[in-house]
Amino acid sequence: MSLLDVRGLTVRTTDDRVLVDDLSFTVERGERLGLIGESGSGKSLSTLAVLGLLPAGMTATGSIELAGTQIVGASDKRLTAVRGRDAAIVFQEPLTALDPLMRVGRQIAEPLARHIGLKGAALRDAVRDALTQVRMPDPERVARAFPHEISGGQRQRVALAMALACAPALLIADEPTTALDVSVQAEMLDLVDALVRERRMAVLFVSHDLAVVARVTDRAVVMKDGRAVEEGTVGDLIRSPQQEYTKALVASARKLESALDLRSAP
Repeated sequence: MSLLDVRGLTVRTTDDRVLVDDLSFTVERGERLGLIGESGSGKSLSTLAVLGLLPAGMTATGSIELAGTQIVGASDKRLTAVRGRDAAIVFQEPLTALDPLMRVGRQIAEPLARHIGLKGAALRDAVRDALTQVRMPDPERVARAFPHEISGGQRQRVALAMALACAPALLIADEPTTALDVSVQAEMLDLVDALVRERRMAVLFVSHDLAVVARVTDRAVVMKDGRAVEEGTVGDLIRSPQQEYTKALVASARKLESALDLRSAP
């Protein structure tokens, strides 16, 4: 059984506009899959649907099985049990994803207390370890800080620490470097790549940039206007794209002179 099995996923608004149309894909344990497409292609909505986090006014139909749990139609209690334990997400903008009124350490502690039952000194040690594992300088100081008191790169490391704290089988990363300075983006991608390899985690990585997807994933689904238009290994998509839209993404990545040498992609 696949870790994540999405079949016929369709996301509609209350006025029956279709935003994601009959999307299907799988993620095996330990596999790294990219969802790539321009803004409005439906890729981020698809990942939100995977965790039952669609905004108000949107509904999902089809089937989403995550670690044996059917997400579509699941109760809030069931979804809460899944989030952080089986899969966790890192959003594009950590400043809005983090609670501005709560210290960093407490935010990391919440999933550890909820899913693992840690408390007291063991919980404090686990928070410090989570920050250390994402290579956070001075983790004890950061744990005492509020989100606005640390840099954007540090906030994204905090978000990653929260996502990885309970060792979920699947990490969902939704444009996790887009809001960062260029100098920090490559460092963050290298960190994500190293951590998921060490932990043998599966990854569902969302980006508009094929160069970024090629850097951290093995296979990708190309989305346009809410539909999957092409799927394959990253190397095949780069070397021999079949759809005009995919060809444009490859050309755009090359034109931007990404740090990744696309010709050497696996």
